Amino acid sequence: MSGFLEGLRCSECIDWGEKRNTIASIAAGVLFFTGWWIIIDAAVIYPSMEEFNHSYHACGVIATIAFLMINAVSNGQVRGDSYSEGCLGQTGARIWLFIGFMLAFGSLIASMWILFGGYVAKEKAVVYPGIAVFFQNAFIFFGFGRTEDLWQ
Repeated sequence: MSGFLEGLRCSECIDWGEKRNTIASIAAGVLFFTGWWIIIDAAVIYPSMEEFNHSYHACGVIATIAFLMINAVSNGQVRGDSYSEGCLGQTGARIWLFIGFMLAFGSLIASMWILFGGYVAKEKAVVYPGIAVFFQNAFIFFGFGRTEDLWQ
């Protein structure tokens, strides 16, 4: 989502310049916090296994691991522009990033399956835990991209 805020007409009013990465990091942190806050709220409101199966927390944990894996790789490492090769170089960075994206998409798809397969299709009286699992993973998955080209 790099360049997400440039499409706004107000981008001429505000000089994002050097503050863009800071604002993107803060926005991603707020989304990450909101996702975990929603699932903690659901776990506190519905502590019994009948209303909220605690194994559904695995989706959020996997999404968090994917979030860390994706953000650990810089754009320069993926393109091969970095100064150090590391243990596997550019190929290793691409494989690491691919596995991170697979985990992120997998956890998002699994959260949709939990919402619809576990709560909506079974016509349970309480649907909020399924919605909480989905929104937790959606908020962790959605993030603002950073750019490494600060001097344009």
